[in-house]
Amino acid sequence: MKSMSQKIGAYFVAMAAMMWGFDAVVLTPRLYNLNVVYVVFVLHALPFLVMQPILFKEYTWIKRMRPHDITYLFLVALFGGALGTIAIVKALFLVEFKHLTVVALLQKLQPVFALVLARVVLKERLSSSFLLWSCIAIAGGYFLTFQLHPPTLVHNGKMLPAALLALVAAFSFGSATVFGKRILNLLPFQTALFFRYGLTTLIMLAIVIPTGAISQVSITTSTNWIFFCIIGLTTGSGAILLYYYGLRHITAGVGTICELLFPISSIVFDYIFNGHILSPIQWISAVVMLFAIWRIGNAPTRPQKAPATPC
Repeated sequence: MKSMSQKIGAYFVAMAAMMWGFDAVVLTPRLYNLNVVYVVFVLHALPFLVMQPILFKEYTWIKRMRPHDITYLFLVALFGGALGTIAIVKALFLVEFKHLTVVALLQKLQPVFALVLARVVLKERLSSSFLLWSCIAIAGGYFLTFQLHPPTLVHNGKMLPAALLALVAAFSFGSATVFGKRILNLLPFQTALFFRYGLTTLIMLAIVIPTGAISQVSITTSTNWIFFCIIGLTTGSGAILLYYYGLRHITAGVGTICELLFPISSIVFDYIFNGHILSPIQWISAVVMLFAIWRIGNAPTRPQKAPATPC
């Protein structure tokens, strides 16, 4: 029975990873005609509205939460929901469908940031080889992005800010991993998901109203709304729910391996839908980077290692 549970958990995590790969390459870039913060707001507000009749009882947890529980939930929403999503969506928009795979792969550097922050916040010890593999992963990410060219010459200079935004997203999602670890030890996964989307919606609402981005609703096309619904209910909240459920039944090491389907599927989808394929040096760099990330994700820490998650 335990073996079957582990297989199902691995399957769910793998499915979530492939859904994120599909989203990064095929779905989110199709919203490029809209303001980034407006896109992020709708991508959280829409699923949160759908959750109301299904998870309405989760509000009872508010009275049971301690102040530091709410603080960590807010930090997960701020980094994993607002800042991380704004950064990765902006990066995908900047590359104009031409380097989507590169942006998706760079975002997988998040375990590097997650483990560094875990050392600071959770006092976890890093493995002796962490620095070595982190440097290798970052070097691989550089050559994956810019190959042998100066950063300012790639994609008319737009690749440099896109890469930096992808790294900001990796840092933000990695930070959410650490803060989310505290929450998932105290709350059911569906409760954490519910409040993560609720708080992110409030954070984004506080941005879209003062900036006037909320007015974008008047130019949102029917096609845009279709993509919003698909993303919000499948590759967004749906994928995160699958991931959280699956991660409960497998080790962090197995989860790290399953998550590699995210960048792998990104490469496949980018070729199928956009006709793009990595150059030889990018293939080599991608393999080196992913192998280094795999080594980082499977290195033991004390106490228990924080799992790599796009929380």
